[in-house]
Amino acid sequence: MHMSSENIPVLMYHHVGPTGGSLTVSAEHFEQQIRGLAEKGYRSLGAAELEGFFRGQAVAPKSVVLTFDDGYLDNWVYAHPVLEKYGMTGIMFIITGLIGEGAMRPYQGQGQALPPWYPHQESKHLMFGNEPDRVMLRWEEVYAMRRTGTFEFHSHTHTHKRWDKLCVSSQQKSDALRKDLHDSQRCLQEKLGGASAHLCWPQGYFDADYVTTARELGFEYLYTTDARGQNTIGSDPGHIYRFAVRNRSYPWLQQRLWLATHPTLGPWYNRWKAKSDAKKQQRRIKQ
Repeated sequence: MHMSSENIPVLMYHHVGPTGGSLTVSAEHFEQQIRGLAEKGYRSLGAAELEGFFRGQAVAPKSVVLTFDDGYLDNWVYAHPVLEKYGMTGIMFIITGLIGEGAMRPYQGQGQALPPWYPHQESKHLMFGNEPDRVMLRWEEVYAMRRTGTFEFHSHTHTHKRWDKLCVSSQQKSDALRKDLHDSQRCLQEKLGGASAHLCWPQGYFDADYVTTARELGFEYLYTTDARGQNTIGSDPGHIYRFAVRNRSYPWLQQRLWLATHPTLGPWYNRWKAKSDAKKQQRRIKQ
């Protein structure tokens, strides 16, 4: 008899592309990672199952959560067919204001010419400029992935703006974030029939005002870019730890999962890495 998992690693992806790079896992390595997870008996959880876990409900002993930030077209082109092939599900946090209209584009494996792919810095320039459609998903692609079961979709705000940098007061910041979150909820409601209590912070930034505002709007499950902790039964779902997946093959991921979930070595590693990162930051400041 297998015991339920007591520690859920949450993986963070952004781009999946023809080559690796900044915030990008190559399609080749991505398939190696997902195939490895499937062959080792891992099961990817959806948002509702993760909610249940935090409330103490049993989940499969080898459970992982696969998250994807922003809503890039390359997630449809390269990640979707791999997740479908291996029966895995991802949680995608979409910037609702950047998802476009139009016909579905081809994805890998269909035998058609694929859309052009852009590295992260070029993607940022396009998505926040006048041509987001070149790098971002369309709603028809969102619907297709939802029907297939490869992805479910949640809020990453409507604009992805850092209101703490754009506003002069705490009140102005909270008001701007409230509108941003409300717009994303309304868009998800209109397009998908509902908005969940799951939110991923843009650029990983949050403060006490951000958390208060998000909770006032019903967001309970708040995803960070903080890898220095473990998601265990009874831990705070308002601070979900995630680690960034590197452009490596499955053995690296297997080692990282082991370290992320080990009951004693995991916390030790997180403390050591936090101290190491702090020292690096101090050295940068002195320079």
